[in-house]
Amino acid sequence: MTGNRRPTIKTVAARAGVGRTTVSRVVNGSELVSADARERVLAAIKELNYVPNSVARGLVTNRTNAVALVIPESESRLGSEPFFAALIRGVSGALAESRTQLQLMLVRDQAERDQLTESVATRVDGVLLVSVHSEDRLPGMLEEMGLPTVLAGRRDAGERLSYVNSDNAGGAAAAVRHLLGGGRRRVATITGPLDMDVGRSRLAGWHAAHREAGVPAEELLVEAGDFTEEGGSCAMRLLLERAPDLDAVFAASDLMAVGALAELRRQKRQVPKDVAVVGFEDSVLARHTNPPLTTVRQPVEELGRTMARILTDITQHGAPRQQLTLPTELVVRESS
Repeated sequence: MTGNRRPTIKTVAARAGVGRTTVSRVVNGSELVSADARERVLAAIKELNYVPNSVARGLVTNRTNAVALVIPESESRLGSEPFFAALIRGVSGALAESRTQLQLMLVRDQAERDQLTESVATRVDGVLLVSVHSEDRLPGMLEEMGLPTVLAGRRDAGERLSYVNSDNAGGAAAAVRHLLGGGRRRVATITGPLDMDVGRSRLAGWHAAHREAGVPAEELLVEAGDFTEEGGSCAMRLLLERAPDLDAVFAASDLMAVGALAELRRQKRQVPKDVAVVGFEDSVLARHTNPPLTTVRQPVEELGRTMARILTDITQHGAPRQQLTLPTELVVRESS
């Protein structure tokens, strides 16, 4: 190695004549590597002095006592959504109990996504992954590396990796059941992104409650959102244009419900007299809207704690895959 530049996983792969995934698997102790490839990778690591001392010890113990919380969102999104703050509190609290270091990693674009596998290959024992989209290649890449991974939510009903989920469909159905049971007859919904299981599941709950009540679920009362306040405001505006006589809306997040409330105020609609509004999460926002927001409480901190405990069980005790769904609860306030 010339100069002062540190060797990278790419350098090791080139020296050993293997792919970067193979190097990652060797470093993480995966059995999905031939004996010959393992020997060449370890020889290249030694020759290039690739790993720092703390990680070199990890090659013997296969432990770094650190895990990564990977959030594929921007800094502004991370700071504006209460969900992420609550999740980080839960994860951090649980890891402190096991003296495990938490590394927060934001993945904002494709370049950072491509660099992530190299970053986590030798620095952490496992990954907690948030904001999972159906076609996201990252969970599969981590699985191929043999790196223990726990998801917040899931990609679909056939998810292979460990995950902790909220009862999204059940919570949404409870919200819409509450609105229909209160006499509302045109209940719109602002969905989350439909390339995420959480968005599809909450929409499925909206449909299920309509079927139970024998009320037609009109597709023109469905508008996709993106879990942001601006997205909720825009979706509310489009819904009112299409169905000016709608009398309720279920927003798939509190932040979108805040945007919906703002748009209803702009259009001189009274809440709940003209239009009832229900959100999802029971974040701190819900208690400070005008009027206070009826919402579905999901235990976000508990979700984070449970994710961290599952990952710790896997990395420290070799526990098998776990897939858990946490219950939700409707919290009724003045907005409905």
